[in-house]
Amino acid sequence: MPKSHSNPSDSIFEIACPDCGAMLKIDAASRTVIAHTPAPRKRTFEDFDQATRALREAEERKESIFRQSVEAEKNREDVFNKRFAEALKKAKETPDTGKPLREFDLD
Repeated sequence: MPKSHSNPSDSIFEIACPDCGAMLKIDAASRTVIAHTPAPRKRTFEDFDQATRALREAEERKESIFRQSVEAEKNREDVFNKRFAEALKKAKETPDTGKPLREFDLD
């Protein structure tokens, strides 16, 4: 029967997280993470020109969304007026069925 060496460093190994790239030290015996080294942060932009372009594009998107909301607000009154006119037309076309019911008429 082979002898087992119980060296604590044998039961600890490092593995890279497949999701974020962080390095994890894991104790195999207890199956726990004993140390964590975060992955180096990735640069968002390679240079200032790329960052500037991205900021301009973001500003243009914001401006476009704002213009669309302003236009929708301008047309809002027209839409309400059209809806009201349609409801009024429908109400005039529907014949009046008589006087409204009162609670004591239901007895």
